[in-house]
Amino acid sequence: QVQLVESGGGLVQAGGSLRLSCAASGRTFSSYGMGWFRQAPGKEREFVAAIRRSGGSTYYADSVKGRFTISRDNAKNTVFLQMNSLKPEDTAFYYCATTTAEAMGVFYPRNYRYWGQGTQVTVSS
Repeated sequence: QVQLVESGGGLVQAGGSLRLSCAASGRTFSSYGMGWFRQAPGKEREFVAAIRRSGGSTYYADSVKGRFTISRDNAKNTVFLQMNSLKPEDTAFYYCATTTAEAMGVFYPRNYRYWGQGTQVTVSS
């Protein structure tokens, strides 16, 4: 069992930055790849970014590539999402989750087992 708690969301103007954190409980954090997803009202949950267990490989949705950076600190059981140059279309609830998937599998929510409660990100124009 892994429990995930996201933080760092909030209200920011377009062009601004936010850093999301996801703290995990348990001693198996380094056994999992980690991902960030987001869901806007009336839309499906969509992939944002993922990182492998060691942090050696990262994956991004085209819509955030070059603006968002995912990283992790296995010593602190935490994964981060640095979001720069935010746009109003980035407004959504952001969730972190664990995965054992590799490569293309990380893009799909069905390959994630444990999910956090989410944190709201609102970008004003």
